[in-house]
Amino acid sequence: MAGASIAPTPLLKDELDIVIPTIRNLDFLEMWRPFFQPYHLIIVQDGDPSKVINVPEGFDYELYNRNDINKILGPKASCISFKDSACRCFGFMVSKKKYVFTIDDDCFVAKDPSGKDINALEQHIKNLLCPSTPFFFNTLYDPYREGADFVRGYPFSLREGAPTAVSHGLWMNIPDYDAPTQLVKPLERNKRYVDAVMTIPKGTLFPMCGMNLAFDRELIGPAMYFGLMGDGQPIGRYDDMWAGWCTKVICDHLGWGIKTGLPYIWHSKASNPFVNLKKEYNGIYWQEELIPFFQSATLPKDCTTVQKCYIELSKQVRAKLAKVDPYFTKLADAMLTWIEAWDELNPSTTTTA
Repeated sequence: MAGASIAPTPLLKDELDIVIPTIRNLDFLEMWRPFFQPYHLIIVQDGDPSKVINVPEGFDYELYNRNDINKILGPKASCISFKDSACRCFGFMVSKKKYVFTIDDDCFVAKDPSGKDINALEQHIKNLLCPSTPFFFNTLYDPYREGADFVRGYPFSLREGAPTAVSHGLWMNIPDYDAPTQLVKPLERNKRYVDAVMTIPKGTLFPMCGMNLAFDRELIGPAMYFGLMGDGQPIGRYDDMWAGWCTKVICDHLGWGIKTGLPYIWHSKASNPFVNLKKEYNGIYWQEELIPFFQSATLPKDCTTVQKCYIELSKQVRAKLAKVDPYFTKLADAMLTWIEAWDELNPSTTTTA
């Protein structure tokens, strides 16, 4: 087999930003240097803005703390969470690139079963540059991958696929569990490497984790709002979930796909389950009403841009979820503020199609 015939994955080094939310020195970047150094980093510093965050030498980066966010957004900075990794979405907003990859600072380079370091970013780029298959499930998973194809019975009219908006990666070692699951399985570690990428079918929601995630910012960026979490809010650790549910409803409406599976990163440390339980407590209750809300959400045909879809979704959040808790009225307001701020900083993306 002529491996040389496989086209190399484009690096997209001038078309992709890496967004990292943090409260600490970014020593973890040393491990990622071979893969990340060619790219521009956007670091969103959470917590005390007077603290100095050290970034290893040789990386091209810009760093924003809370003072910078307030200065850039003014009163609209109220839509950006404080003391929560949800602040990462500010980095999505100020990026000027077509693609974004976001990773947490406790995520290290994983190894594949042969012991080779996994270039997570390269796999995300592969996922984003290949079409998705949201309208009909292929039982051999990603049909565009080397060594796979569409199986017998797959409609030829659907084989061109759909644009891929999001690539959702997974984790070796510490799984992304909620607090109750952490408490009953404190020693559980993920050691299974599943060599697969699949498209999440249209009409199916999923729990989107923000610690190893890439997306086409020009396509879906305005929907990647991580909500109001953390300081002063009655909920935490649902920032990426909220963004994922909103994004999935909008992708389904606009005919785009979301992939999950490869690449893996090594999630190095488990967060405190008791602290997590305090943050998640309301969310665990509320999600039993939030999920049916998103499952039944429909968007009118005149919602032809991500912004229009998101504004419509915010209206439905206000109308249908305010009865769950007054927080959702505040969140609906913040969703509108987010879109206004996005359009101010990104005037050319208001006709995303």
